[in-house]
Amino acid sequence: MTAKISFRNVTKTYAVAGQAPFNAIEDFNLDVADGEFVTVVGPSGCGKSTALNVAAGLVRPSSGGITVDGARVEGPGPERGVIFQQYALFPWLTVRQNVEFGLRIAGHRRDERRRIADHFIDLVGLTDFAGALPKTLSGGMKQRCAIARAYAVNPKILLMDEPFGALDALTRVQLQDQLLAMWSRERRTVVFITHDVDEAVYLANRVVVMAARPGRLHRVVDVDLPFPRTEDIRLSAAFAALRNEVWRSVYHPALN
Repeated sequence: MTAKISFRNVTKTYAVAGQAPFNAIEDFNLDVADGEFVTVVGPSGCGKSTALNVAAGLVRPSSGGITVDGARVEGPGPERGVIFQQYALFPWLTVRQNVEFGLRIAGHRRDERRRIADHFIDLVGLTDFAGALPKTLSGGMKQRCAIARAYAVNPKILLMDEPFGALDALTRVQLQDQLLAMWSRERRTVVFITHDVDEAVYLANRVVVMAARPGRLHRVVDVDLPFPRTEDIRLSAAFAALRNEVWRSVYHPALN
């Protein structure tokens, strides 16, 4: 496996006033292949978001390091797009203007920005809302806009921190399918944090299970289910077996 992202002995220590320092993650090691879709699950407080923020270059590790294509990560970079649970859209900009924002910063011409933005707006099913402001959109539509904006600047890697966590169940399932459809076409490397075991199994090539604080790698579960993923797969015995395996690894790690 050729590693796109490599964590090597990554530890992140936080100081808390009046308390002893604690390790949010400790000696974390993981390789993610080019074009792979990896989901990360684990109990609350196990350091999932810290690991993702280290990969994004938003947090510096206390020891160890992370590389992308062999180059050490020293801070944020255009090859890594980040999508959070909160949509982080500019409320005064339309859907199209939000999607064009990174392209404008990168210096793309107006006609090129429009072409690229409209392509990804169409992929996420927001063509009829390209001129709408975020306040007029549902939560699911806002997250679609955020996904289109991340894709538009052509990152090699998408880092997603519980992007569907605040959505209702039906919208969540719809966006899972839409994200997988985009991944199948674009084949970006994706690291996707979630608390939802079903979501983790449904989306991934591999599920990374983290152990409780200090956060560390507990195990990796290969998801040997065919793509495209469908409702039949979600209801299959093979899916149920994988879901149960991951569930036990998260909530009863001593048994694995």
